[in-house]
Amino acid sequence: MNAYDRIDDESIAALIVAFYGEARRDPVLGPVFSRMVGEGEAEWAIHLRKVHDFWSSVMLATARYDGRPMQTHAMIDGLKPAHFARWLILFGMEAERLFVPEIAAAFKAKADKMAQALQNGIALARG
Repeated sequence: MNAYDRIDDESIAALIVAFYGEARRDPVLGPVFSRMVGEGEAEWAIHLRKVHDFWSSVMLATARYDGRPMQTHAMIDGLKPAHFARWLILFGMEAERLFVPEIAAAFKAKADKMAQALQNGIALARG
């Protein structure tokens, strides 16, 4: 497969589908996603659409996402730094596999900032 050399809805969708395919099978992340999203394809279709809207808003400034990721993640019982570390590894691997290096780096930089902000927010919310 040729690497994507642009960020658009098609390439974001490819990243989301590839990443969550891996995350669902991952021994660290899979159980969390199964518990929070579910096992069914209908639940996953909704989740993937939300995440696609989120990344579209982050990378393309589309403003399609209107959720509250901080509150959502703070409610996940047992979510730990190890989960974020694993998420970043898998997300980065898929970004590098699908995109030219400059664009993969842009996705990874945004993901790193998000993971840090979410972890800081969760730590504050949990006291």
